Amino acid sequence: MTDQWLNVGKLVNTHGLRGEIKVLPQTDFPDVRFAKGSRLTLLRPDGADSREVEVAGAREVKGMYVVKLKGIETINEIESCKGWDVKVPAEQRVELEDGEYYHRDIIGSEVVTEGGELLGTIGEILQPGANDVWSVSRPGEKPLLLPVIDEVVLGVDIAAKRVTVRLMEGMV
Repeated sequence: MTDQWLNVGKLVNTHGLRGEIKVLPQTDFPDVRFAKGSRLTLLRPDGADSREVEVAGAREVKGMYVVKLKGIETINEIESCKGWDVKVPAEQRVELEDGEYYHRDIIGSEVVTEGGELLGTIGEILQPGANDVWSVSRPGEKPLLLPVIDEVVLGVDIAAKRVTVRLMEGMV
């Protein structure tokens, strides 16, 4: 199995008698991940077992996806997979538009001011409303909360894990 996996969902329950399963999506791209023909890996939470599957069809129902997997025709064939994780290899990451970033790429990045002063490291991403807020851990101080807006975030270098910001009055 590949070393790098992306979590895209969790199998939460069976649906009906024909082998469909309810999936709680854990991805921003469920329409891509659960599209007909998509290849997924089902992984037992303890990692002791896995299963490669292909999506035969899916539909959204109340925030969940009811997924039909190719070759699985009865409830008995899928029952044992309840609680398993749904994963795809990291190479299948969906490409993002300019100015969009995966949380995993931002967390752990060092934050510097436009003058080069090191402020700390992004430890958490909060999503309180209109825009994300990056929580910057600073040794011996309270975390600095940075709104992710153009006036504050001047540059993001994913490869270098470095974010350049302009502090607005009253932030520190």
